[in-house]
Amino acid sequence: MQTEQIIQQLDELNKLSSKLDIPETERTEMLHEVSNYANTFINDLSTVKGFSSKEPKQLAIENNPKTFQNLLQLYQTEVAETGINAASGTHLGYIPGGGVFTAALADFIAAVTNPFASVYYASPGAATIENEAINWLKKVFSFPETAVGNLTSGGSVSTLIAFTAARDKHQIKNDLIKKSVVYLSEQVHHSTQKALRIIGLEDVVIRYVPLDEYHRMKTNALEQLIKKDVEQNLNPFMIVATAGTTDTGAIDPLNDIAQIAHQHNIWFHVDAAYGGFFILTSKKEMFNGIEKADTMIIDPHKSLFLPYGLGAVLIKDKTAALHSNQYTANYMQDAVMDELVQNPSNLSPELTKHFRGLRMWLPLQIHGIEPFIACLEEKLLLVKYFRIKLMELGFCVGPEPDLSISYFWYPFKKNSNEKNKQLMQAIHNDGSVFLSSSIINQQFVIRIAILAFRTKKQTIDKALAMIEKCLKEIE
Repeated sequence: MQTEQIIQQLDELNKLSSKLDIPETERTEMLHEVSNYANTFINDLSTVKGFSSKEPKQLAIENNPKTFQNLLQLYQTEVAETGINAASGTHLGYIPGGGVFTAALADFIAAVTNPFASVYYASPGAATIENEAINWLKKVFSFPETAVGNLTSGGSVSTLIAFTAARDKHQIKNDLIKKSVVYLSEQVHHSTQKALRIIGLEDVVIRYVPLDEYHRMKTNALEQLIKKDVEQNLNPFMIVATAGTTDTGAIDPLNDIAQIAHQHNIWFHVDAAYGGFFILTSKKEMFNGIEKADTMIIDPHKSLFLPYGLGAVLIKDKTAALHSNQYTANYMQDAVMDELVQNPSNLSPELTKHFRGLRMWLPLQIHGIEPFIACLEEKLLLVKYFRIKLMELGFCVGPEPDLSISYFWYPFKKNSNEKNKQLMQAIHNDGSVFLSSSIINQQFVIRIAILAFRTKKQTIDKALAMIEKCLKEIE
């Protein structure tokens, strides 16, 4: 091919490829449309339903360019108006967060500038923001300055990183796998068992530690299980405690568990994905001992109210974390540095990843921490208010919760579980407020998880009115 032909083809291709770089006038108009959409969406949150069973039907990708305005309308009807409205204060079913607006701005800036945050050499500023977010978390949870950490997509990947460090530190491999024991609560998040399977530890022995009436791990039972396993020449390997279970919000006795783990040289892991940031509130004492954990996970997209896609893991043993994740390649030789932990990629399975740190850094810089703490204290009071009002309606409630999750059921005289299932279905059919269900002590129960920053007293009153209405429908 002659040079003239190449130049001619490049000119032709440039006319088409340049369409990806939108002119400023079009960018401005798109931003205006997005701003209008976001304002309308947020302004309408107080009136829309928390749940819709409508299914999307028009989202197939076709080579048929559409206007941005039409696509925004399509997004609204086919995405925003289907399923759970996770941005709304009426999301009280699973563990909600809401997604503060300033974090959305951070994601926009991160996507436009597109820094490669995984490697310090590639973007020193972005990597530093990621590391400063970890440093702030270490202060919140009283972890030593020598600890390391990583911002992840959520609790599942955080757990993978933590468990891999534990596995490599204790050399759990080959024949030792089947002799090693992991101690759990029955209410531990399912990502725990999933992570064990993914990292090759599916065949470890799992002991479920009995729980007390508040759904917290019984430490005397834990110690007895460990002693019995030692007598049988098994290898007690790891204890997984929870600071805020998904089902009931229970906080295990962390300090006592930490002492047991230390006494028996067992890796101590704390899952604080949901409840961790309540350490900043009047519940601080319940978290005593979390600072003694070898690893812990926390989800800022839960109790820091940030958008989905931001978890974190803290690890005290830097060597174990680097052994699991750090690797080099010839094409990365320019990025090699003495301080390996400056590169987030050395502490995670991910090399390429979203610049997550900005969505945490920017809101904390703009708002400070006090509004976040006020939101958490508010949720603790709202769950108390909700429980009082439920009992006035004749409902049974679970034990006083440690945090902002509670459960309840109506004491139907006959077929209690089946009738409560019908009540749950009626609540979902109504959809004004989204609640979820669980099975606790063989009883079908309805859960309320009060955490979204937009959930207020008016929201709880709306939920109570819906529950009372649905109860009358099935009685």
